[in-house]
Amino acid sequence: MKVTHIFSAFGVAALIAGSASAQTVGIGTTKGGATAQVAAAISKTVSKHSGLQMRTQVMGGTQKYIPVVNGGELEFGISNIMQYFMAVDGSGLSAGHKYSNLRLAATMMTFRTGVLVAKNSGINTTADLRGKRVPSGFKGAPLFQFFMTSFLANGGLGWGDVKKVPQIGLRQHWNAFKQGKVDVVIGAVGSGAIKDMNAKVKGGVKYVSLSQGTKAATLKHIPKTGFREVKPAKPLVGVLKPTTIIAFDYNLWVNKGVSDAIVYKVVKAMYDNEKELKAAGPLWRSHFSKNMARDRGMPYHPGAAKFYKEVGIWKR
Repeated sequence: MKVTHIFSAFGVAALIAGSASAQTVGIGTTKGGATAQVAAAISKTVSKHSGLQMRTQVMGGTQKYIPVVNGGELEFGISNIMQYFMAVDGSGLSAGHKYSNLRLAATMMTFRTGVLVAKNSGINTTADLRGKRVPSGFKGAPLFQFFMTSFLANGGLGWGDVKKVPQIGLRQHWNAFKQGKVDVVIGAVGSGAIKDMNAKVKGGVKYVSLSQGTKAATLKHIPKTGFREVKPAKPLVGVLKPTTIIAFDYNLWVNKGVSDAIVYKVVKAMYDNEKELKAAGPLWRSHFSKNMARDRGMPYHPGAAKFYKEVGIWKR
């Protein structure tokens, strides 16, 4: 009996010691939304399968944790590819501040977004936005100002050609649209928010297809994105015909000073557990391990590159 108790105590102590000895790394994230959901799934999978403990560090937006990761106070961060590029390039949202200590660790899912209007609005092209009430500012989510600027540019328009209606964030401008205060909104294809709009806006909503003729002028404002055609399908509310929208990647990135061993373990845990990540929610639907090393024209961390070469997906 005493021997059993001794071994039981030893086992508990060993477990506690093992847990305490696991190295902890942090990943920057936002309070809510897609970024928070993606970070939570990565953190759970990495902590379960890598021998590391990854903890989310919530901040007031991606622009808040970019300098923290760049400064080495936090190991990892996630964002859309546009915001990451702007950070390392010192342009756009990061104009005047070039964050040169960041490196890509993994390319994950692809997001698809476009411009939505009411079906009965008479707006059929981006050029038809001339003179319309367009949400602007987005002080709480400034990336969407770049998106809306790009959609106007697609129609050969600028902010002087429309009626600007100041908005704070994404959800606020969706509410303004449902209340009939603006004529156009930005929305992710297949998201629940679009289904809600379709139910509450009289006559329903539709995506406006982007013009291929002004592709360069459009993408200038949202770097590292691309055009993609989506076809009507039951889950894709608002896609009434083959429609050209914007597609962009979501990425995991890291401070360049983080050890190769840590980054290797993190991307290996993600690569080996694709099914587990996909089970975390619909945001992961377009994520595939084979695409984690996708060439984005920017350097990956050596620890990530080492793993990707070993599994044969490093195509350079």
